[in-house]
Amino acid sequence: MPALFAETALLPEGWARDVRLEWDASGYITGAVPNAAPEGAERAAGPVVPGMPNLHSHAFQRGMAGLAETEEGGDSFWTWRRTMYRFVERLDPEMLHAIAAQLYVEMLKAGYTAVAEFHYVHHDKDGQPYADRETMSEAILAAAEEAGIGLTLLPVLYQTGGFAGAPPSEGQRRFINRVDEFLAMVGELRRRHPEIVIGVAPHSIRAVSPEGLKEVATGQDLVHIHIAEQMREVEECLAWSGRRSVEWLLETCEVDHRWCLVHATHMTEAETRALAVTGAAAGLCPTTEANLGDGFFPMAHYKGVWGIGSDSHVSVSPFEELRWLEYGQRLLHRRRGVVGGGTALWQAAAAGGARALGRPIGALEPGRRADFVVLRADLPALWGKREGTLLDAAVFAGNRNPVRDVAVGGRFVVREGRHESEERIFAAYKRSIA
Repeated sequence: MPALFAETALLPEGWARDVRLEWDASGYITGAVPNAAPEGAERAAGPVVPGMPNLHSHAFQRGMAGLAETEEGGDSFWTWRRTMYRFVERLDPEMLHAIAAQLYVEMLKAGYTAVAEFHYVHHDKDGQPYADRETMSEAILAAAEEAGIGLTLLPVLYQTGGFAGAPPSEGQRRFINRVDEFLAMVGELRRRHPEIVIGVAPHSIRAVSPEGLKEVATGQDLVHIHIAEQMREVEECLAWSGRRSVEWLLETCEVDHRWCLVHATHMTEAETRALAVTGAAAGLCPTTEANLGDGFFPMAHYKGVWGIGSDSHVSVSPFEELRWLEYGQRLLHRRRGVVGGGTALWQAAAAGGARALGRPIGALEPGRRADFVVLRADLPALWGKREGTLLDAAVFAGNRNPVRDVAVGGRFVVREGRHESEERIFAAYKRSIA
């Protein structure tokens, strides 16, 4: 049975010494025992922590990172979106595969071991379905397999260009499906890939009809949705329904632990408290939310489940997402330790991300997948740090990537900071970007 011996490891109950991790041939942890002997086990080259789930990704947007920073005439999320639509017009399945595979390699090297792909580019450049409607989804699936990252696939239902059934724009033509077409696609993907977690993602309450939202969400094990990212959406929702975005969703749908509400940035205190008691995860993407000028999540009033995602991938680092999450709250409230220190942040994000992905990950304990990260204890920022301050240093003390080795399902895909296929995958990425 494969085994790893770590002098220091982060277990659910906290940091422990001399931990022996064992897992079976299918990649599930069978033992995580502290104060154990090292005999017969590989020795970890540094402290071991659970791999981080990335709960929100639009993989193709990694290819356009840095291309939407010079809009003129009042730059905003909505002007950024115009650039994104122009980028989408050029994507084909081969390009999507190449960009996604490169992104997933970067995620793994940064300490993400699984990703929820919020995938909405379904059709060809003219907005027509491919002969195989699942072509673009298959590109994502193949990229995840090539890179070796755990995947939760979230095909996206996109119907309208705004509230009250506004027609979609030309830039949205590759996203649009009827509910029956969408559910047929989801069913076919599940038939082809029973080993993959496949949920559903009504894009947002402005891009799906109330009827479509209810029909698609009913009976699903996993539902993700964008909501309240921008004040404009909240204001338009108020004008349309008389309710704020999150308020309307909680009144309209049975939101519970199966749901992930991505961003949920603009909530009242009452909405924030109401979301927390549903058991749904809040999907927080601080680097993207900062890049787009979205605003601050109201964490001071939120006592529920949350996780992190890299969304548009202007940054691909869980350490930076957690740093931005805490620093944003410090700036907003002018005090320190609003969300927590490094260990508390890592454990909360890993647990919430695991729930949002619907995968048994996020902790080093029997029954979970053997997804783990070995940190570089020899980095100056981490050198000499004890268990309680290791992740404080990794999150808050420096910009060098502290990840040394990464295993997904017990298989090492990153060793000494190098991914096993990074040269070949990067070569394909360069061809696509060119």
